[in-house]
Amino acid sequence: MECLSFDLSSATVRQLNQHLHGPALELADQHVEVFNPDGAHNLAVGINAPVKVTIHGHAGYYAAGMNKFADVTIEGSASTGAAENMMSGKVHIKGFASNSAGASAHGGLLVIDGDAGLRCGISLKGGDIVVGGSVGSFSGFMAQAGRMVVCGHAGDALGDSLYEAVIYVRGDIKSLGADAQIEPLQDADLSALTQLLQDAGFDHDPHSFKRVASSRSLYHWNADAHQEY
Repeated sequence: MECLSFDLSSATVRQLNQHLHGPALELADQHVEVFNPDGAHNLAVGINAPVKVTIHGHAGYYAAGMNKFADVTIEGSASTGAAENMMSGKVHIKGFASNSAGASAHGGLLVIDGDAGLRCGISLKGGDIVVGGSVGSFSGFMAQAGRMVVCGHAGDALGDSLYEAVIYVRGDIKSLGADAQIEPLQDADLSALTQLLQDAGFDHDPHSFKRVASSRSLYHWNADAHQEY
């Protein structure tokens, strides 16, 4: 594998991203290492190639956003919107993630070793998110499809206005959002959890998780509900 490096103490984020937006066939056998990121925003965004990227440090807003095919590792923490609108590939944050991690992700796998902030997985549309720590309030809000695995605790209003996405939580849930409910684990859930935990590098017992899914009372507008759900 060909290794290239960008030192952002001298190179620019634009130069890095312009390289990562190059022809997919040229990028396919590359490992791009990013040094001295120093919390810069928009690192490794919009990739559309099976390239491997390692960011040695902390990332700012929207790191690895709109990812497609790439394998991106952040060896630090990431700020708001990490892996936002991801389509495929894998994004691995070895530290913590701020608000809205994995927002609107359509596919791929986001792994966060530490905690995630508010609204993790908001409007999830088919991707998978595995959080090694806890998640903040309103995580999984309006999640339409996909799966979230929370190995720690969950804050207030988990899964508010949830649709077809499923959330698995190992720790305590401070409160469930509107239309979310806890359901028994089925064999399919245990199989899914086993695979997701394995892909994320965690070894928790799948039986120790709770399944949170939609009760489907919000699927259709009820004029008689007077906004009380």
